[in-house]
Amino acid sequence: MYLSRRSFLTTAFVATVYSTLWSIDPAKAKITAGSKKEDKKLLLKMVRTLYPHDRFPEGPYLRTTEDVINKGNASPEKAVMLQEGIEQLKSANFANLNSKKSTEYLANMGRTEFFEHVRGTSTVTLYNDKEVWKLLGYEGYSFDQGG
Repeated sequence: MYLSRRSFLTTAFVATVYSTLWSIDPAKAKITAGSKKEDKKLLLKMVRTLYPHDRFPEGPYLRTTEDVINKGNASPEKAVMLQEGIEQLKSANFANLNSKKSTEYLANMGRTEFFEHVRGTSTVTLYNDKEVWKLLGYEGYSFDQGG
C-alpha cells in the first residue's frame, strides 16, 4: 500500500487534533489555524507573492492576511484545510524562497482548496481596502456620489 507524504501528514494532523480535543468539552473546542507568528508570516509572504505591489505598505497585506486566517477558521473543516496548507508551505521552505522561486512554487501548487481560499479572500480583501484605493487612485463607490 502506497502512502503519500500528503496523506501521511493529513492523517497525522487530524489524529493529533482529535486526540487533543478528546478530553476537551466539544461545546467549547475550537481549532484555530494560522495563529502562530511564523504561520502569519508565511501567509503574508504568500499574499505578497500573489499580489506584488511595491508601493503598497505592509498594512493592507497584514489586514488581508488576518482576513485569510479568520475566514479559514470559520469552520473546523476550513481550519484543517488552512493548517494543512500552512504545513505544506513550511515543508517546502516557502519562507526562504526568493521572489521568483516562491512565484513558481505557487504556480505549481495548482488549484488546491488552500490556494483558492487564499487567492479568493486576498483578491477581495486587498483591493477593497481603502488605503489601497488611495494608492490606486480609486475614489470609491460612485453610487453615493450620484454616479
